[in-house]
Amino acid sequence: MKVSRQTIAKALVAVFIINLVVMGVGAYYSSQHVPPIPKEVVGPDGDVIVTQSQVQNGKIAFQKDGLMNHGSILGNGAYYGVDYTADALDLKVQYMREYYAQERHGSAYEKLDTAEQASVNSLVRADLDESLAKNTETIRYSAAEVYAHEQAREEYVQRYHEGSAERGLPADFIGSAEDARRFADFAMWTAWISHTDRPGSDHSFTNEWPYNPAAGNAPTGSTMTWSVISMVLLVAAVGIGVWLYNSVELPEPEITSIEVPPPDEISLSPSQRAATRFIPLAGALFALQVLLGGLLAHYYVERHAFFGIEKLFGVELISVLPFSLAKTFHLDLAILWIASLWLGAGLFLPPLLTNYEPPRQKTYIHVLLGALIVAAVGGLAGIWFGAQGYIDGALWWILGNEGLEYLEVGRLWQVGLLVGFVLWTALVWRGFRPLIKRESRYGLAHLIVYAGGSIGLLFTAGMLYTPQTNIVMTEFWRWWVVHMWVEGAFEFFIVSIVGLTLVSMGLLKKRSAEKAVAFQALFVMGSGVIGAAHHYWWVGQPDVWVPLGSVFSTLELIPLILILFEAMGQYRALATSDDGFPYTLPFMFIIASGFWNFVGAGVLGFFINLPLINYYEHGTYLTVGHAHAAMFGAFGFLALGMATYMLRISAKPAQWTGKRLRWAFWLWNIGLAVMVFVSVLPVGFLQLETAFTQSYAAARSLAFYNGELVQLLFWARLPGDTMIILGTLVFAYDMVKKRFTLRPVSTPGEAPSGTIPDRVMAEDDD
Repeated sequence: MKVSRQTIAKALVAVFIINLVVMGVGAYYSSQHVPPIPKEVVGPDGDVIVTQSQVQNGKIAFQKDGLMNHGSILGNGAYYGVDYTADALDLKVQYMREYYAQERHGSAYEKLDTAEQASVNSLVRADLDESLAKNTETIRYSAAEVYAHEQAREEYVQRYHEGSAERGLPADFIGSAEDARRFADFAMWTAWISHTDRPGSDHSFTNEWPYNPAAGNAPTGSTMTWSVISMVLLVAAVGIGVWLYNSVELPEPEITSIEVPPPDEISLSPSQRAATRFIPLAGALFALQVLLGGLLAHYYVERHAFFGIEKLFGVELISVLPFSLAKTFHLDLAILWIASLWLGAGLFLPPLLTNYEPPRQKTYIHVLLGALIVAAVGGLAGIWFGAQGYIDGALWWILGNEGLEYLEVGRLWQVGLLVGFVLWTALVWRGFRPLIKRESRYGLAHLIVYAGGSIGLLFTAGMLYTPQTNIVMTEFWRWWVVHMWVEGAFEFFIVSIVGLTLVSMGLLKKRSAEKAVAFQALFVMGSGVIGAAHHYWWVGQPDVWVPLGSVFSTLELIPLILILFEAMGQYRALATSDDGFPYTLPFMFIIASGFWNFVGAGVLGFFINLPLINYYEHGTYLTVGHAHAAMFGAFGFLALGMATYMLRISAKPAQWTGKRLRWAFWLWNIGLAVMVFVSVLPVGFLQLETAFTQSYAAARSLAFYNGELVQLLFWARLPGDTMIILGTLVFAYDMVKKRFTLRPVSTPGEAPSGTIPDRVMAEDDD
């Protein structure tokens, strides 16, 4: 079946517009059905227990003190601590039981006989099984709920203000007892929306999440139904993916049939040399990131120290670098080093296809690099100073720590990153300008610019909330950035940059690459954008997101199947090449990226996105396995492959050696496999079993993490982490060494005939 480039391009535009319309209408609809924060919660005698402003101040304390990177809220955040929603609901049930046990039987709950406990349990469920009428501004608690709320407040003061070494919490983690009480009010509000039925509905705002039989929370019929539908769609998606790959004529790279340009015959422009400066920066960020990852893994087995060292130079380690701060840096550094390599690659590749050097391009690249360093250092410093309490008042979320996972840096630094994305897109456009003028609007250069522009466009969603915004809508916009980056813009960028790289290597004709990239991007954008809906099932969003999230999350498998087939085709091309092929190493990274993309985002992603599985799994170690395999395996390996490709072309041929990079490649792949399949996933399955048989709170409890088998599995992660760290240190050393063996630059137009620009530009004349 032949499909023209123009037809695919038109379909891609139509799909993108439909996506924006659906998500835009969904944003308005969600904002109209957000769970309310009551103006007041009163007890049986009318005394005010908690106010709307206290709950809102609790959300501010939650963000300001980085609690989302210690535990999670509504299942979103870090998995080291408890999920605050599940924990608050569990505490509520526990203390309500104690209240009724004393009131009705004059004894502690655990001392009651079975019949008496059943009677108390019934009273608790009756209190919690409540419906909310529309436009209700005042909520009335039972006496048992009042008691539970007050006890939960003091529990949170003890944990988060006074400190709890066994939970990895230093003293003054939250600066004051009053702020800790407000945080408890916020957590208890999220527990309230989890057991209170939405107006006109028979289930809670969170679709009865988290699972807690004692509170009456269990999966809804809709969760069951759409899980079955997703399984049916899975079979269909696999069949569609295979049929498309075999039916639509998409070219595969072939080394033997196309002239492969040797690196020493490719001119190196001043802007390309400048672009390679992103590589040592990324290497340093990457090394720091994986070292912090090792520390985070160790915190699960020794929460207050590091291999027995509790204090260093008289300073308590847990106070200087608690888990939440280390995880914040770990996440942000991952984004920064991957982004650095992608930015560098995007600026390095245009001259390969055009042999064109825009005026002052080198200077502008240095400006962008400087801006990136300022934003990175400023953002990370702001996070640390904010977490340590040095930034107070209105500036805490502007200069310091905004406190939302993946979007921790202050708003000022986020604006700086957005400006950087815009500047980078403009520089890429300048580099591709000769090609853009000659090709159609769906040409390869255009697609690269579109992919880069979409990254910046979706990042703007992170500007649509403030600390005062309801957490449900905050999470709505946060997932626009996080998910649509990963499943939309980043995947679009991956297929675009891989296509461009294959053309620059001489393995694909430009027109063939354009067709393949546009075809895959059609399904990436068609499923990945609305697929963000699977993050809205349990956070208080309207019911409409359950079917949308189920269907489009399943359809996300189609482009991943296409990417897997493409990786297989690339592997066949590599396997049939001779020893003279100069780009074996970067080609290996590209293939590994496709493989891990399918495993991490496809296999593991689909499993945890089944509604019924996700109901129990949401916020467990199964998500950790999915995230590491997808983020590092797919996006990280592509970035590393691009860095290798850039240096293969830039380094002096006589001084090039790939030995160290091959060691790093296999250390990373084997280490990632050990970490995910030997440690992380087994812990996740044990958590899933605990959630099934007990409750979600039990699966996230300290007692679970301290279990003998779980601790053993945490230690089993050490070999994999060690290999990843060693691979990264080898890579960082090799990148710096190669960066100082670069070839001299050539002025534009000096490239000999028969090189890539001649071939590509000639294609556009056809």
